[in-house]
Amino acid sequence: MADDSVDFDAPDLVARIEQLSQHQLDQLPFGVVLLDRRCVVQFYSATEARESGYGMAPLGRDFFDVSHCDSKRDFRARLTRAMEEGHVDFELALPGDLANPDREVRIRVLSARNGGVWLFMERDRR
Repeated sequence: MADDSVDFDAPDLVARIEQLSQHQLDQLPFGVVLLDRRCVVQFYSATEARESGYGMAPLGRDFFDVSHCDSKRDFRARLTRAMEEGHVDFELALPGDLANPDREVRIRVLSARNGGVWLFMERDRR
């Protein structure tokens, strides 16, 4: 069962996420991905694998090499700039994903305690 105290829009989302087990992260209603400073996937939730249509966890791989996002070059540049500046905290919306090119994906990108970044993906229900 998902932890009801974790809300996608919570201002303290990272603090809440970093207290959960991998199993609890896998049960959240939105996708969760943890990248290190080189954008290598450290954690990829079961929800993200299912909802994105990717179907597997690309652990140890560069997130942008396995991404099917048309805007990945711009996204990577924005993420790299934000990490270079220090604290990462931004949101963007991207059209579609592998599972459904017609739905919008809302992504929150926040600094992780370990120096990497968390990506939280919420999809509309089209």
